Amino acid sequence: MRVRVARNVPFRRAACGVIRRCASTVQNDTKETQERIPPLLTGREIRNKFLEFFEQRGHRRLPSSSLVPEDPTVLLTIAGMLQFKPIFLGQMPRQFPRVTTTQKCIRTKDIENVGVTARHHTFFEMLGNFSFGDYFKREAIELAWELSTEIFCLPKERLWISVFREDDEAYDIWKDAVGVSESRIIRMGEEDNYWVSGPTGPCGPCSELYYDMHPERGMDGVDLDDGSRFIEFYNLVFMESNRLSDGKMVPLQNKNIDTGMGLERMAQILQRVPNNYETDLIFPIVSKAAELAGVDYKACNSKTKVSLKVIGDHIRAAVYLISDGVNASNVGRGYILRRLIRRVVRSGRLIGIQNENCFTPSLAAEAIKLSGDCDPTVQEKEYQILEELEKEEERFSNTLDRGEKLLEEFLEKSKATSGTLSGKDAFLLYDTYGFPLEITQDAAAEQNVSVDVPGFELEMAKQRRQSRAARQEVDLTKQASLAKVAESLGSTLFVGYHELEVSSTVEALLIDGEVVEEALEGDEVEIILNTTCFYAESGGQVGDHGSLSRKDVHVTITDCQKVSGSLYVHLGSVESGKITTGMTLTARVDDSLRKRAVAHHSATHLLQSALKQVLGDSVAQKGSLVGFDRLRFDFNFPKPVASSDLDVVEKTVNEWIAQNIESKVATMEIETAKKMGALATFGEKYGSTVRVVEFEGASIELCGGCHVENTSEIGAMKIISEGGIASGIRRIEAVAGPSALEYLTAREKIVRDVSLALRVRPEELLSRIQVLQHELLASKKEAEELRAEIAILKSEKLLESVIQLEGGRCLLVSRMDGVSPGALSEAAQTLQKRMGDNGAAVLGSASAEGKVNLVAAFGPQVVSSGANAGKLVGQVAKICSGGGGGRPNLAQAGGRDASKLPDALERAKELLISIPIA
Repeated sequence: MRVRVARNVPFRRAACGVIRRCASTVQNDTKETQERIPPLLTGREIRNKFLEFFEQRGHRRLPSSSLVPEDPTVLLTIAGMLQFKPIFLGQMPRQFPRVTTTQKCIRTKDIENVGVTARHHTFFEMLGNFSFGDYFKREAIELAWELSTEIFCLPKERLWISVFREDDEAYDIWKDAVGVSESRIIRMGEEDNYWVSGPTGPCGPCSELYYDMHPERGMDGVDLDDGSRFIEFYNLVFMESNRLSDGKMVPLQNKNIDTGMGLERMAQILQRVPNNYETDLIFPIVSKAAELAGVDYKACNSKTKVSLKVIGDHIRAAVYLISDGVNASNVGRGYILRRLIRRVVRSGRLIGIQNENCFTPSLAAEAIKLSGDCDPTVQEKEYQILEELEKEEERFSNTLDRGEKLLEEFLEKSKATSGTLSGKDAFLLYDTYGFPLEITQDAAAEQNVSVDVPGFELEMAKQRRQSRAARQEVDLTKQASLAKVAESLGSTLFVGYHELEVSSTVEALLIDGEVVEEALEGDEVEIILNTTCFYAESGGQVGDHGSLSRKDVHVTITDCQKVSGSLYVHLGSVESGKITTGMTLTARVDDSLRKRAVAHHSATHLLQSALKQVLGDSVAQKGSLVGFDRLRFDFNFPKPVASSDLDVVEKTVNEWIAQNIESKVATMEIETAKKMGALATFGEKYGSTVRVVEFEGASIELCGGCHVENTSEIGAMKIISEGGIASGIRRIEAVAGPSALEYLTAREKIVRDVSLALRVRPEELLSRIQVLQHELLASKKEAEELRAEIAILKSEKLLESVIQLEGGRCLLVSRMDGVSPGALSEAAQTLQKRMGDNGAAVLGSASAEGKVNLVAAFGPQVVSSGANAGKLVGQVAKICSGGGGGRPNLAQAGGRDASKLPDALERAKELLISIPIA
């Protein structure tokens, strides 16, 4: 069924008109129009153009897989590559070397952002092209560029590229093969540009394409994460490794390509609308909801628009989930569906939909009309979909009527007392009346009441402990992910801000990803406790080390990680005894390592404040690592930081340390924290209530990490390096606390040892080194001159093998190993001069390391006959996996495969002989 938009006729005319001329610029008198105008395309047209493009280039079009994956490690299909995971892992033979799909996906991790941001969704379509050991980076990049600029006609000057910081190959392809300006290629870190499918499985570096909606903002201080300016619309994953359960990375059997283009995002770009919800993929549902509520979408306030967008997004997700066999329930996928439907019903009530009959079926009918090209089977299941929605809406409406009255009573009581709805009351609403915590939080927020989430989670944990049988029903197979364990166990109580030793009960054990009841001596194990003093890695701070023990058991803990945001997983090895679920142990954090971590964490806060003070308030954190041995701080700055500025920064931090400033830690509403000027930590997500760490007069930040009680505990901070890691991103590494003393002691020893070796005092080291450098350079120059003389002497013998051609042409192709590139060039030029103006010499050499050097020297008559030394030597060098070039009369090249040097020289001889004689 064809998707229609409100302005159907002019929309189609504009699309057709622009498609015919998109390959050229639109010529007008104004500068703003000197770029190609992308066509106005419907979502259906975008989808078809993508799939047809890759079909025409040898890809087999395959249907979308179900939202219920065969892979037991994930609950729902979250990416286009999921159905091909066994092929990527080499567990299943490929049927086709390259394929293309449009895949329906569900992600609910950021459900709170749906309707709030321009591009967050629970349901979305991912267009993709895949290669299974066929093509790799270069072709994937070139195909993506051709599709974006020639098929969708996106102006090249509006496209920005991100690559993984260590992926020089991808960077060079974009720059050299495609021709993207280096100023629009941004290197980014692992969290942005290294794709992983989960804790285990296929992974690899990726490259992303961004569309610039506001190029007029210029090139300075560009941040690709700025959603108001950039849309990331295409992700290219170069899948080359497999992450095992022990964290080891092993190469995949074949290098593969996995790409994803968000259909909704491309529709936003090409349909020129401010957000994905106003594209023809979703807006018909939003319009229907507005009609049922008796409101005009364009005239609505922002709050009503958010509710309408939530309805449009969640109904789509619910329709496809039901179509794929998911029914509403209180567990697993069923709970996700129930939560989505109930958020739709709740949002509908908020905007005034008061139908006597259920309203979700009429909204779903709109979504079903739009489903044809994504999944044709949805329309075949329309009756079942509408029936399930009606049944679930009726059930929830009845519950809402009873529960809303109780909720209102709880909220009134909370407003009159503490302003917080208790966790016990929130759990009663959840357990008895089916109110998801999120809906209770939404309703409470509308009346400025907070919800005691830790209290809710405590009640949830009590229920789970009382119902062990129910917990055993959760699928905990060998492949089951920790996310499922988290779903079963809930959250871990963390007491480690103030306690470094606590008695705790083992809730679950995992070995190689499989849940077990016991772990024996020698086992590497993941341990989940009900209470912990171990800090789990987050906010840049590494996880604590320590031990779990009792009289007959000792487990060494070497890391602690969070799963699903609140479940703490302790990684360690059983040194003695046997550990079992239900066992009570003493958890102890390694105090000395914790002190090192907190010194570095607090120093990081002071460092950021000092950088802002010295370099300007525009400095913002772009990443950090707080380790036991050092700290790393990434920030935006357009150039290297001057040594003098680094000195001032370091001095400022150490002055604050010496001032013995006490840390003040408080929990408050995020708006209150922002008004106080608290800085947010890069990469962290915050709820309505946040933890604020302040060193008065020096630093105030939102932070969940561990800190010193006063700055004097840091001791000192020393900056050890500063450098660039990406365009406009700098990195400082520093040491603090005991690590600073160790660093300075080690450097002092080096200075002492060098002084003894050079027989000078430490203050004389610099001048002595400068003298040695001068002497070394002079010696190198003298040695090079001698090597050149030796090479020329050796080359004299080569004149005996000169090839004489008709017309007086002289050719010499030979090998001279053990000669430097400079000496080889001198020898080639000398030989050419000895042969005369009609002479041509090509010399090659191979070093002991296997590197190849080639030089071509042509006389004037050879050049005048059309020969070009640069082109010849560049062509020949490719045989040795190298390249190079130069002038028509003199050129030099290199290579990496010395075994092919004889072949390269033979080819050079053939090319020289084929040169016509003038």
